[in-house]
Amino acid sequence: MSGENSGKNTFFRFLISKAFVKNILIAVVIAGLSVFLALKFLDIYTEHGHELKVPDFAGRTLLQIDSDDFNRNFDFFVIDSVYDDNLPGGSIVGQDPLPGSMVKEGRNIYLTTVSVLPEMVIMPDLKDLTLRQAVNVLESGKLKVGRLMYFPSFDKNAVLEQMCNGDTAFPGDTLLKGSVIDLLVGTGDKRYKVPVPFLIGKSRDEAIYEINVASFNLGNEIFMDSIADEHAKVYMQEPRWDTEYPFFPGDSIHLWYKSDERFDFETYVLVLTADSLTLDSLNIHVDSLDKF
Repeated sequence: MSGENSGKNTFFRFLISKAFVKNILIAVVIAGLSVFLALKFLDIYTEHGHELKVPDFAGRTLLQIDSDDFNRNFDFFVIDSVYDDNLPGGSIVGQDPLPGSMVKEGRNIYLTTVSVLPEMVIMPDLKDLTLRQAVNVLESGKLKVGRLMYFPSFDKNAVLEQMCNGDTAFPGDTLLKGSVIDLLVGTGDKRYKVPVPFLIGKSRDEAIYEINVASFNLGNEIFMDSIADEHAKVYMQEPRWDTEYPFFPGDSIHLWYKSDERFDFETYVLVLTADSLTLDSLNIHVDSLDKF
């Protein structure tokens, strides 16, 4: 029993001895220093705290970026291009990360640039399609409907020929995006009159679509507020939708536009479409709405 007590006393004296305490302190210092050095190494390796603000590269070209030494801090990759004839070819219109972002040096910057060459599309085959089908195919194919020309044919309202700049546009031809396609359309056995669509309150694109599918051509356009943007809507049309005179395929409809930011089109359309109003009262109400 006394041997066990003697052993315990010896172990206790060892735990409180200067040598043991000194070794413990040395071990703690070494461990702490190791952790500190490891964290410091990670900071240096990952460049922690050394972030750069991403500049706005919009409008610059890759050559300008290179000459301004931006490629010393970032790596640039062009991932997409768009065609815009209002902007210089090769200029940057989009970037990721966005301007003002904080990133590490050497970060990849992904760019969208303006294509030097215009976008090309394939001419579809519109022959024998109905006019409505042809208009929809052209719009989905990034082409525009031009003049509608009518010719006597048993294929009433069917496309007989497709043309671009006065020449036949063959299926499979490559054309510039937005090219205007004129269509020769059959009238059937005899010329027939068609109803004039109601276009008041429609946007320019909506009105032109309705004009085309109704077998009419777009005539003159007048922007009464000198604004030709997304706010422009049809304020007046000639001929009117309720005209008593006959109009035929290929005739033109002329449009006047006002901005929906300056005019109350909702009330205006309600007045024009009210069944109980006579032609005379319509004119009175239209004048009274000029205050909106």
